[in-house]
Amino acid sequence: QVRLVESGGGLVQPGGSLRLACSASGRSFSSAAMGWYRQAPGNEREQVAVIIGGGDTKYADFGKGRFTISRNKAMNTVWLQMNNLQPSDTAVYYCAAWVAGMPQFGQGTQVTVSS
Repeated sequence: QVRLVESGGGLVQPGGSLRLACSASGRSFSSAAMGWYRQAPGNEREQVAVIIGGGDTKYADFGKGRFTISRNKAMNTVWLQMNNLQPSDTAVYYCAAWVAGMPQFGQGTQVTVSS
């Protein structure tokens, strides 16, 4: 059974940084795409960043230049480095891993950007 556990969320001031981590278990994800989504209150879940098996990355426009996704295949771990955070980045951030073409999600970690 696929299990994704996020960590690293918290409260940060505008302009600050956070590094989210996701530990995956239940199978090997070395060739799978992994990524991050987020959902703010009242909004739909949206994709933040994706990294595919070959290492190519894709970012939502709001994250370009501020967010960096990376992974360690051997550890089945993916990170999201977020810099220059703004109040609009406040959301629950979810780790995602694609299994049989469908994204599986973790329970999420809260990120709150506020002064």
